[in-house]
Amino acid sequence: MLEKRSDKRQFLDPAVIARLDNMSLRARLVVEGFIIGLHRSPYHGFSIEFAEHRPYMPGDEIKHIDWKLYGKTDRFYIKQFEEETNLKSYILLDKSGSMSFKSTAVSKLTYGSYLAAALGYLLIKQQDAVSLTLFDAEITAYLPPSAKKSHLNQVLGALENASASAETAIAPLLHEMAEKLKKRGLIILISDLLDNPQDVINALKHFRHKRHEVIVFQVLDPQEIAFDFKRQTKFIDLENRDTLLTEPGQVKEAYRQAMRLFIEDYKIQCRVNNIDHVLLTTDRPLDLALTEYLNKRARIG
Repeated sequence: MLEKRSDKRQFLDPAVIARLDNMSLRARLVVEGFIIGLHRSPYHGFSIEFAEHRPYMPGDEIKHIDWKLYGKTDRFYIKQFEEETNLKSYILLDKSGSMSFKSTAVSKLTYGSYLAAALGYLLIKQQDAVSLTLFDAEITAYLPPSAKKSHLNQVLGALENASASAETAIAPLLHEMAEKLKKRGLIILISDLLDNPQDVINALKHFRHKRHEVIVFQVLDPQEIAFDFKRQTKFIDLENRDTLLTEPGQVKEAYRQAMRLFIEDYKIQCRVNNIDHVLLTTDRPLDLALTEYLNKRARIG
């Protein structure tokens, strides 16, 4: 039994997930593998079945303690009321042309869709409402927030069929969404952020001005950071098809420095504006992103 539980941890590997048949199965197995890992982490005691509870705090009435749950966890939990659990989360997935790049088993878009699927599954299991927006130069799909189980199938279906296309226009789309969303919620942006950083940050600040919480998952391919090409290479812009033939060794260090500064700029600007920034590469297990989501969710309360 223990071996079987441990085996589910393999489904946090995007290369393993890619071999599965459909998005529903991928989402479920990623979350199950993640939950198994939580029992070996500082989150010991967390489980999907406890999503309607929160830790006991001084001042809470003892009569609201869930004693059955105490017997399972040896910790005091209070059953939450509906208004305490009702969070609207808006997942925004970038599907512009640059997201199709891959040097590993999965592209940035595929990795992002697996992450979005797992988050959607986890959110609805926690009885939180989830919305999905797919965008490139414009919004190509929008599913309004819902916590219904049937809604999850719509979210997963949209992610299953997502394909990269068109050029990037992140900032205008974020401004449009910030104006569109009237009720406070959690904004989850999944993108490579390959756009003008200041424009993107200004758009994210628009969400903060509207009092939304924001977490940004910046998904990059390992080669976009390492630039470890060994011979003369033709680089093709996946959005406008411009080409450049070069000797990578001659520009490698300059490129790496520019990329470090690009990522650091996002990190600093997000921190200054109370926005969570998480850098992910497509060869990394998905539990890092899910853990960061749980951290954010816990802080929101």
